[in-house]
Amino acid sequence: MISIKKIEHIICAYSEEGDSQNSNCKRLIEQAVKKTLQSEAVDTLCVVGVLMTDDETIRDYNLEYRTVNEPTDILSFPMQSFARPGWVGLKDKEFDESTGELPLGDIVISIETVKRQATEFENTIEYETAYLIVHSTLHLLGYYHDNEKNEKIMHEKTKAVMREMGFIVDDQ
Repeated sequence: MISIKKIEHIICAYSEEGDSQNSNCKRLIEQAVKKTLQSEAVDTLCVVGVLMTDDETIRDYNLEYRTVNEPTDILSFPMQSFARPGWVGLKDKEFDESTGELPLGDIVISIETVKRQATEFENTIEYETAYLIVHSTLHLLGYYHDNEKNEKIMHEKTKAVMREMGFIVDDQ
């Protein structure tokens, strides 16, 4: 009999507005990150930080790191290198020596933009949040949509996790 060890990844979702107002959103974010890591068979204890913020703050990050002076929906800050996309492509694991955990990266998401986009795309706020977090977590795992082939791969992987989370019930 094969024994499969369950990994409990550490997802640090926090908000500038305080903990009590965003507990449902934090749970959804944690679930989306964990489902994405599970879908990629990540077998090492990873840490992902997620900052839920507003358009003004994410604009500042976007300007500083991408030289784009406007808000965006989500930003990914990977902390690991990948020879190719996905967990099997991880080159050198850079563990936190004091904890033994692998810091995978950070995500910054604008809840203001999420709400606007949910209305624009006729999605729920929960769907839009989960979709963006799954997409961003894939970026932390080395996936990019820099060409048509890679965009299709990311789209299919995002769709699969969204289906696993119950957001997609048919082949939309």
